[in-house]
Amino acid sequence: MIEIAPGLEVPDSEIEFAYIRAPGPGGQNVNKVASAVQLRYHALESHILDAWARTRFTTLAGRRLTRDGWIVITAHRHRTQEANRRDALQRLAELISSARERPKPRRPTKPTRGSRERRLEGKKQRTTVKQLRGRPGVD
Repeated sequence: MIEIAPGLEVPDSEIEFAYIRAPGPGGQNVNKVASAVQLRYHALESHILDAWARTRFTTLAGRRLTRDGWIVITAHRHRTQEANRRDALQRLAELISSARERPKPRRPTKPTRGSRERRLEGKKQRTTVKQLRGRPGVD
C-alpha cells in the first residue's frame, strides 16, 4: 500500500513499475544500468477517486495520460533506481492529492473608486508625455 494522505492509500496492485535506461550523460553506466523508473497507474479504474476527482485528475495529468486511461510518470532525476522509484511515487501522490482538493471558486469583483482614479490619472500623465514629444510650435 502506498499512502497518499492520512487515511488514503493506493493498493500496490493498481501500480506497475518498469525500469528503463535513463537519458542524458552518465559515463560508462548509462548503457548498462536501468536506473530510470516508469510508473503506470490506471486512473480511470481507480477506487480512491470519485467521479469529480477523476475528471480533474485527467485534466491535471495532461500529456502523461494515455488513451487507455493509464497515467505514465517517468522519473530519472536521481542516480539510483530506488530514489527514482520514490520520486515517481511522490509525484503520483501529489497529483492525486491535488486532484482531490476542490479549487476555491472565484468571485468577480469590481475595481475600487481609488483604483479607477489612479488608472485615469496615469493615462492623463501618459497623454501629456506623448503630446510634449511633438514638434515645437512656431512662435
